[in-house]
Amino acid sequence: MTDEMLPTELLTTMNEQFPCRAPQIRRLAALVGTDETPSPPAIVLHGLEATGKTTILRTFMDSVNASYTAGVTENVGGGDAGRAGDVCALGVRLSGVLSGVERKHFLVLDRVDRTREGSSVLFAALGRLGEMIPILTVIFILSVPKPRLLSSAEPPHIHFAPYTKEESIKILSKYVRRIPFQDIEEYTQKDAKEELYVWQKFCGTVWDSLAKGTARGVVQFRAIVDEMWEPFVKPIAEGEYGTRNYSSLYLLHKDMFRRETNVIDVVVPVGAGEKAVTKIHDLPYYSKFLLCAAYLASYNPARQDAVFFMKNNDFGRKKRRGGTTGSTKRTAKNRKIHRRLLGPQAFPLERLQAIFAAILPHRMSSSADIQTQIATLTSLRLLTKASATDVLEAGAKWRVNAGWDYIRHVARSVKFDIEDFVAE
Repeated sequence: MTDEMLPTELLTTMNEQFPCRAPQIRRLAALVGTDETPSPPAIVLHGLEATGKTTILRTFMDSVNASYTAGVTENVGGGDAGRAGDVCALGVRLSGVLSGVERKHFLVLDRVDRTREGSSVLFAALGRLGEMIPILTVIFILSVPKPRLLSSAEPPHIHFAPYTKEESIKILSKYVRRIPFQDIEEYTQKDAKEELYVWQKFCGTVWDSLAKGTARGVVQFRAIVDEMWEPFVKPIAEGEYGTRNYSSLYLLHKDMFRRETNVIDVVVPVGAGEKAVTKIHDLPYYSKFLLCAAYLASYNPARQDAVFFMKNNDFGRKKRRGGTTGSTKRTAKNRKIHRRLLGPQAFPLERLQAIFAAILPHRMSSSADIQTQIATLTSLRLLTKASATDVLEAGAKWRVNAGWDYIRHVARSVKFDIEDFVAE
C-alpha cells in the first residue's frame, strides 16, 4: 500500500505516537487493507520484547476501525457459542459466528509461541483457519519465528527490529524529564531546549555504559534513565554547573556509570524493603578455632604439621623470604595443582585436636568441652564424617565442609592469621 492509500492524518498520528516504526506501519496497512481489498490468510509479526508489536497492532486496528479480536465471540456479535476442544472445533465455531458477517475479521494470537503445548502441527492448523474461512485473517505475534512455522506457503512477515541507540534516544526524548531548578521563576523555551540537550547527552551516556548490555528494550532503558536522572542533574539544579558543562558533570558522576546498583532493580527485581543478608554462623569462641584447625587438617599435608605447628618454631609461620633456586624448581615440578583445588582431605580426630591446641593463643579453659564444640560443628554441617565407622571409634575420620572465604572470615573474627599456616 502506498502513502496515498493510507490516510495522511493516520500516518502522521501513528508516526508521532510510535517513532521509528513508519516502515512497519506501512506494511501492516498494506496487509490489513480495507473491507473491499483482500488480505492474506495469515500474517506474522515478530520481534524481541518491547519493540511495539502488540501496541502498534492494536492502535492501528482501532484507528482504522477494523474488526479484530483476541477471542472467538468478542467484538463479533452473539453470545457464548461454547468451548472448542481442538482446532477443528474452533474452525467450526468461527465459521458459525462469522457466517453472517460481511466485513473482514482478524484473529490476533499474541505470544502464541510461548504456549506450553505449542507445536508445528498446532501452528499450521491455526494458520489454515484463514484458508477455511475467506473473511478471516489470523495474525501471529511471535518473538522469534521458526522456519516453515505454518507448514504451508510462507505468510507475509513484518519484522520489528530492536531499537538502535539513536532510535531509543529519540523515543525517550518525546517525554523529557524536567531539571528541578531551585531559582527559576518562569519556564521558557530556552530552558526546554537546554534540558533536551542535557537529556539526550545523558541518555547516550547511559546507553553506552549500562543499558546497552543490561536493558533488553526501551522500557528497561527508560527505567534506568529515570533512576539516575535526578542524582545526575542535582548540581545543575543547585546552580553549581551549567547545562553546557556536560563533560565536567560527567567527570563528577563517572562512578555512577560504573556501578551496577542502578540496574539491579531492572535485571533482578527485588521486593520493597528487602535487604541482602549474608548468612554467617555466630559460632562460639573455641568452635571458631576448631573450624580453622579442621580446615588446616583438611588442606595441609600431615607431614608438614611439625613445620607449621611446632611451638618452638615461631608457630611454624611461612617464611616470607625467598628460598634457593633449586628448591623453587623442585617445588614447581612436584606440585602443579593448588591443594585448595583438590578438595578437602579426611583427617583423624586426634590430628584435629593437636592442631587446635597448637593454634590456640592461650591455654584452654577447663570449662570448655571440645567434644560438644565438635558436635555443634557437625550439626551445622561445617564438619562431616568421611568414614563409615562409628563416630566414637578412634579410627573415625572427618573433613571440613566450608570454603576458604568463610574460613578466612571466621579466622579474622578471632584475630587468627590463618594465611600463615596454609600450605601452598
